[in-house]
This record gives sequence, C-alpha cells and structure tokens, in this order.
Amino acid sequence: METKSEFFQTKAFIDGDFTPSESSSTFDVFNPYNSQLLASVADCNSDDALRAIDSAQRAFRLWKSLTGIERSKLLNRWGELMQIHKEELAEILTLEQGKPYREAIAEINYGASFVEWFAEEAKRVYGDTIPGELCNKRIIVIKQPIGVVGAITPWNFPNAMITRKVAPALAVGCTVVVKPSELTPLSALALGALANLAGIPKGVLNIVPSSKPSEIGNTFCNNDAVKKISFTGSTKIGKLLTSQSASTVKKLSLELGGNAPFIVFDDADLELAAQHAIAAKFRNAGQTCVSANRIFVQWSVYDEFLEIFTQKVSKLKVGNGLDANVDIGPLISEKAKQNVLRLVDDAVELGAKIFYQSKSKPKAESLMNPIVLTHLNPQMELFKKEIFGPIAPIYEFSTEQQVIELANRTPYGLASYFFGKDHSRIWSVAENLEYGMVGINTGMISTTVAPFGGVKQSGYGREGSKYGIDEFVSLKYLSWSI
Repeated sequence: METKSEFFQTKAFIDGDFTPSESSSTFDVFNPYNSQLLASVADCNSDDALRAIDSAQRAFRLWKSLTGIERSKLLNRWGELMQIHKEELAEILTLEQGKPYREAIAEINYGASFVEWFAEEAKRVYGDTIPGELCNKRIIVIKQPIGVVGAITPWNFPNAMITRKVAPALAVGCTVVVKPSELTPLSALALGALANLAGIPKGVLNIVPSSKPSEIGNTFCNNDAVKKISFTGSTKIGKLLTSQSASTVKKLSLELGGNAPFIVFDDADLELAAQHAIAAKFRNAGQTCVSANRIFVQWSVYDEFLEIFTQKVSKLKVGNGLDANVDIGPLISEKAKQNVLRLVDDAVELGAKIFYQSKSKPKAESLMNPIVLTHLNPQMELFKKEIFGPIAPIYEFSTEQQVIELANRTPYGLASYFFGKDHSRIWSVAENLEYGMVGINTGMISTTVAPFGGVKQSGYGREGSKYGIDEFVSLKYLSWSI
C-alpha cells in the first residue's frame, strides 16, 4: 500500500465513529491495475445498515434545526478540507479505482465543488407566498428537509458521486447513509474522516461499505425511516429499487445507464470535434455513464474525421494510473474487460472492421488498448449497450433526419453531443435529441452549476445546480385565515 494517509480508513463510519461490522466480517479491496490487496474493509449487513439509519434518524432532529447559515459553514469547511488534502484523496482514488492520477485530482476538485456550491445554496432554500382566493386568506409554501436519505453510489466516480448526493441533502437539513460500491469504498470512508475533521455532527453522515449491495439496498427500501433514495448505477438495479421501495412510497432519484451519441456534421470544426470526442470517449477508460458510446460522422467528412481522430487515439498512453502522463488506466475488473471484448467480437462477427488498435502489448492484464471500429450497423450489440471501455465505434450517416433517428434509437436518454455551425440546425437537433443533456460543440458537459440527469430509462431527478436541492425537500402548503 503506497499511501499512509490518515484518511485511509477501513471500518464502517456510523454515528461519527469508525467501527467494525456487527459480524466483524470484512471483504477485500484490490488495485485494479495489478490486483494488489489494498485493504480488508468492514463488510456491513442489514443490521449495520439499520444501526446507521437509526443514527441518522437521531441526528436529523438536531441537524434540521440548525440554520442554513450554520449548515453552510460546516459544509464549507468540509469542502475546504477536501481541497487541502486532495493529493491524498486522489492517491486513494487511483489506487482503488485505477483512473489516471490527474483525472483523480480533477474528480476531487469536482467533488469538492458540489460541497462548496450547496454550502451556499443552504442559505437559499426559499419558499413562496401565493395570493389567496379570499381577502382574508394567506397562502405560504415552505420547503422542509425530507428526512433520512439512503445514497447508493458507483465505482467509476467514488468521490464525486457521493458529494453530488450528500452535499445538497446536508445543505437542506437531511441526514444521509451512504452505501458505496464494494469495489471503491476507501474514497467514501476518507470523506467520512474529513466530515469528522470538519465538525459535522455525529450521525449526520454515515457510510456502510458492504459486499452485499442487494441486502443494504433492500434495507433502505423497506425501512420507513428512510424517506428518500438517491441511486447512480445500472437501469436494471434502478428498476429493482423502484419496485422494492413501492411499499414505503419513497421519493427516488435515479441516474441510470446511458448510450450517448456523438454527432459530427459536415460543417463542424473537425479538429475540435475529434479533440472533444477523445475526451468524451476515453476519460476514465471509457467507464462513464456520459461516455461517447456511438460516434456518428456525416459521410462527406467521414474519412477526414477518422484520420484526425485516429491520430489522436494513437498518442494515448495506457498504463498504471499512478505513472506520469498516463491517459488510460485499467478497467475496473477482469470481468469488465471481458464484457468489452465480447462487444468487439460481436461487432466483428457482424462485419465491423478494426480500423485502429495499437500493436504494443499492455503491461498488465487489466489494461486495454483503445480500439477504433468502422463498418458498423445498429444490429450490433455495441450500438444497443453501454460499452464502458476504450472502444470508439465510428458510424457514417447521410442526413440530419437519419442521424436523429439513429441517435434516439435507444431506451436510454442521459447525455448526447453534436458538432456543427449551422444555427438553425443546432436548434433543431438540440430540441429533437431525446436526452436530458446535450453538449453542443463540446464533449465536456458535467459541471456543478448545471442539472445532471436523464430521461427515458436513464432515470429521473437532477443532481447539481439550483435544481439539485429540490430532490431533498418536501413542499408544505400553509393555508392561513386571518
């Protein structure tokens, strides 16, 4: 283990203390680059989850009674500590997740930005006054914290996906129990250590790592004290959580699967489009829900774009995320790599051509050289599914109408991108893409100040921006006769 950080914690974080699981059992966390054992972490079960929920319920009474300004000061201190210790947090993140260190630093900055943003929003949870229907009637609408929140977060952004949920919840007065991915629990526990250091009261934030996600998720769904679940992950699990929480009628926010189109029109700046396609496709080795999954290029510029794009791909360095100048780190697991390779094999069997693949052999089994595919069609599995790996399929299209139909031919609707200069076409395409987010002449759309989320089977609810705060409040209407 390279790091000796004081924030490297392995026990569950419940009621402000790091504690073993009730059963004292643990599960192992490995470095995806070299399979090195990083830590044995407390393996929580439903009893531990209930203990954390009880802690959050007790803390809720105090936390919601603080003023927005008081909560803001504590959140700001938490965010400041993330920045002060970002090198240590980034090292932990790269060790357990694999992404290049500079991407890990960027994630810590991104994660801290949510804490900083919602620390300010804590002061601005405004209500409304509504003119009454009678002269002696006054109508007031106030916003109140919904209660205990269960947050279930993924492995691909183990810091930012927590702060994006926890910060707005804490800002409005909710308390939270986090179930991080069993593949990356160390980043979550480090945030718990920083919360303590920031002075956030005991029980306001709880973290229950577990190798049994279905057991913890089921506990969240069936516990009446948990009023809200915020989940980022697969559509399959999102549907399961929706079903399981029906009996307790919970409020849910779901950020689920994606199948992002990246469209390049014939009037686009091809150099810019290729540069942003590289960023949108290969960040985190392609393991992001907003990754460019299907790259569509208009036929008249197809060959030119392909050449520019491939030249850029050939310069990407694959290796250990802790090594200097690495662009693509390991996939999260051998299973993940095999899933990606199966999609490539399926495409090749159906006629796809491998236009580019580096001949150099990766230094570790978990690494995967980027591949550029051509001669593609919608019957291939990689057209229909998230690739979640460094594979860039380049499709050819003729007309705007055709590419809109192809782009929307998916049950998912999270992120989309397109490049072009014609203003009338920009409006037409932006309005007709069936996605919650549209990048226009940019492949980088994630930002604290904008609402992140999708439509269709990519889920519902929004994270970030002023809209993110609404996911954690209940409206209360006061009818007052004077």
